[in-house]
Amino acid sequence: MGERLGLFGGSFDPVHRAHVELARHALAELQLDRVLWIPAGQPWQKARPMTPAVHREAMLRLAIADEPRFVIDRRELERAGPSYTADTVRELRAEHPDAQLFLLIGQDQYAGFHTWQGWPGILQQVVLAVANRPGVPPAVDPAVLRHRHRVVPLPMLDIAATDVRARVARGEGIDHLVPPEVARYIDLQGLYQAESRS
Repeated sequence: MGERLGLFGGSFDPVHRAHVELARHALAELQLDRVLWIPAGQPWQKARPMTPAVHREAMLRLAIADEPRFVIDRRELERAGPSYTADTVRELRAEHPDAQLFLLIGQDQYAGFHTWQGWPGILQQVVLAVANRPGVPPAVDPAVLRHRHRVVPLPMLDIAATDVRARVARGEGIDHLVPPEVARYIDLQGLYQAESRS
């Protein structure tokens, strides 16, 4: 039997406590061998300017340093052009032909899954692990439901990176929203200070 791998992609701008808790839940509940954190290079659906990858990756390294089963996969940072999950899943399937792949996504991503490039192919390769925000029922497009796929639910803390950036821009504390090392990094680097303009 092959490895059980969690694939956790995102802009991680910044990585926050809900991301880390979701990955920890996935390790335990899905009995994963590893979670591959896959920071996006150029997310094709993001309209706002992104924090440079060097900072997003540095914050991610700080946030996951104490869990050896958390590994950063840099392929989307190194790939030219937009980051498509379909390309990443296809590459990982080729590299790990015997592995069981679990794609960790939020329920908002699940609701919009039918807009992802190559989404039917993704469904053939992975089990979707969908994190449900508290008190919000999951929604999914009928087109996705017509394709056979497996979904496993995961709990999710109600924290959003948008809120973290907005709090920093207003000069408010974020210690309860991000790991302490990440809060220090944001402060030292002066990140998100002008977030209100975007």
